[in-house]
Amino acid sequence: MATPIDRTGTSPVANGPALAAFLAAGIGAFAMGFFVIANETGFLPAPALYGPAGGVSGRTTFATVTWLLAWIVLHRRWAQSQLSPKGIFAATLVLIAVGLVLTFPPVWGLLG
Repeated sequence: MATPIDRTGTSPVANGPALAAFLAAGIGAFAMGFFVIANETGFLPAPALYGPAGGVSGRTTFATVTWLLAWIVLHRRWAQSQLSPKGIFAATLVLIAVGLVLTFPPVWGLLG
């Protein structure tokens, strides 16, 4: 597979910002699952930021803020980096899967 090069044709293009976005998405998905479990166990009850939506508005807001912070930190850290995507893609898939599983009510029952 060919290595991407910049417009001058001399050096690889940094893929760090793109991989930061991928990993931040996984972190955000895991955060959603974490905040659901934390709310259901009473560890961190989510406030109702919008009355008709109830606590889900607080949980999704917390998860969104976590995703955004992760993206900002990773983007700044990896802005000029050329990274191997395999490990980052695997970590992202694992985080998304775990985050999704944590949002299911049967999982909450196992903890209660």
